[in-house]
Parts: sequence; C-alpha cells; structure tokens
Amino acid sequence: MSTIIKLENIVKRFYEGQENELEILHGISLEVEEGEFVAIVGPSGSGKSTLMNMIGVLDRPTSGTYILDGINVGDADDSELSDIRNQKIGFVFQTYNLISKTNALKNIELPMLYKGTDRNTRIKRAKELLELVEMGDRAKHLPEELSGGQKQRVAIARAMANDPAIILADEPTGALDSKTGRLVMDLFHKLNKEKNKTIVLITHSNELASETDRIISIKDGNIVDIKPGNGSRTEKQENIPVKNEIEEAKTDIIITEDCEEKSEEMKIENSIEEKYNDVEEIKDSTKEEKDSTKENNDNVSFDSGNDNCISNNNDEILEEKNIHANDLENKSENDDGIINNPNNDNENGEEK
Repeated sequence: MSTIIKLENIVKRFYEGQENELEILHGISLEVEEGEFVAIVGPSGSGKSTLMNMIGVLDRPTSGTYILDGINVGDADDSELSDIRNQKIGFVFQTYNLISKTNALKNIELPMLYKGTDRNTRIKRAKELLELVEMGDRAKHLPEELSGGQKQRVAIARAMANDPAIILADEPTGALDSKTGRLVMDLFHKLNKEKNKTIVLITHSNELASETDRIISIKDGNIVDIKPGNGSRTEKQENIPVKNEIEEAKTDIIITEDCEEKSEEMKIENSIEEKYNDVEEIKDSTKEEKDSTKENNDNVSFDSGNDNCISNNNDEILEEKNIHANDLENKSENDDGIINNPNNDNENGEEK
C-alpha cells in the first residue's frame, strides 16, 4: 500500500508574533496508508481538531510539510486547495452541515455541482449513494424531516459524491444515540472494506476507536501513543463470553432444577415411608390389643418371657397384668358356680 497522508513536523501557531501567541501543534509527524482506517483520539484541548483541520486542508500549518495523495499542500494556492478539498477529501461533521432548504438528493448533488458534473450524472450518482446508505426512500425529504441518524447517513453519502480518496469524519456519532451511532459505524466499515476508502476518524470514544486499524492518541499537541486496533467491530467478539455465561447460567438452572426435583422426590418418598411406618405401628398396636383381649377371655395367664406386649424390663406392668388375670380367673369360677346352680338358694322352694 502507498502512503496517502504524510505529515512531517507539523507546527501550528495562532496569533503568531503577538503577545498572546499560542502554539497548538508541536511538530506532529504521521503517515496513513491508502485503504487504512485510523482513529485520532484525545481529550478536549489536546489539539485533535486542529490536526483534523490540517489533514482536511481547512487550514495551513505554520511550519512543516504535508503531502496528500502525492500533492504537496504547502505549494498549492487557495484555488488548488479548494479543488483538493472537493475531490480528494469527503467531510462528515458531527452536526451534519446539510443545506436546510434543500432535500436529501440535492444535498448530495452539491459537491458534484461545484466540480462541474452534468445534471443527469449528478442525479444518477446521488440516487446510487442514497441507496448505498439505505436512504433511497428519503430522497425528497428536507433535513428537518429526517432523524439525526438519517441526516448523518445523507452527510456520508454527500462525502462520497466525488469518490474521494479520504473520508475525514469529525465525531460523526457524537450527536447520535448508541443504536444509530452503531449504524453509522457499520457504514464506515462498509466503505472501508468494500470501497477501499481511507478513513480518518476523530473521536472521544475509545470503544469506537478500537474498531479501527490503528489508534493515534494525541495530548497537549503531541502524539503520545500509536497502537493497533481490532480492525473491525468488536460486537461479535464481545458476545462470545456473554453467550458462554448465558449457557453456563442455563446449565446451572437445569442442574438446580434437577436437584430440586430429586430433593422433592426424596421428600415425598420419605413422607410416604414415614406414613407407611405409622400405619404399620398402628397395625401392630391393634394386633397386640386384640391378642391381649383374646388371652384375657381365654383365661390365659401372661408370661413375661413370651408376651410381646410386655417389656422384659417393666416388672410393674407385668405384676399388674398378673393380678388382673387372677381376678379374671376368680370371677370366672364364680360365674361357673352361678351358671351351674342358678337356683342354689331356692332348692327347697323357699324365696330368698
């Protein structure tokens, strides 16, 4: 790849020669390759906007050399600089900068009008660009009839009007919500990959900067760091651990549910077993009572060695039952006497 932007020791001063002279850029040197997507990041007051004006040929450096696509900008007059801006660079601004009384189609035609392109070619190209940014159905709409994201897409289409070598985007998502900003960034990726456009993105967002090929950090008018970016949007990469966490959570839920079901089953089984044991105890108790009643009626004395209802260690209960058994025997003998001689007292016909 060839170098399309080359800055060498760029210095920019304001109010030069006056008491309030202010130097903003302190010898910036930078190269950008054709087809590269780079981000320039830095805090407010770092000098990145001034650097953008240098790259976009909107201002001249105080000293240093700037070569743009083989042209020495320092040697160009105002007319030549105007042609460079019109044909070599496409601008995308944070505030869109659309002509308010002109519809979307004519806003895109405007750079081609300045270039001298004929009307039919302008209209055809403008319609193609509107389709490229998915705004074909908004061709006749005025800027006031468009949302912020739609305005920015029209602005990007306008930047592409003369098929420039470079797209210079100054905080293009700064006035947009995150979802709309995502659509705009996807469009830049599309232009970079499919149209091989060199894109210089000026931004405060480290997240957006990370999607570019290279991140250039500027502070106090100096480049303090240059590092590689991811070269593409990172949403899919970021979603991988999230997806794994979701799957792990689902697994945990399934395991928890299985454990809860098994625990519930065990509780039910234990409850059934306890109830079964209670029933068996009641049956045994009832059987023991029946056996005890039968033995009493048959005048069978209790034997502590063979009676399952009497504990071997409970002598007092055994003694009480033996006494009760003896009473039953005596009562039985008396009953037998009465039954065998019911008229014992009246054998001689006397009334008692």
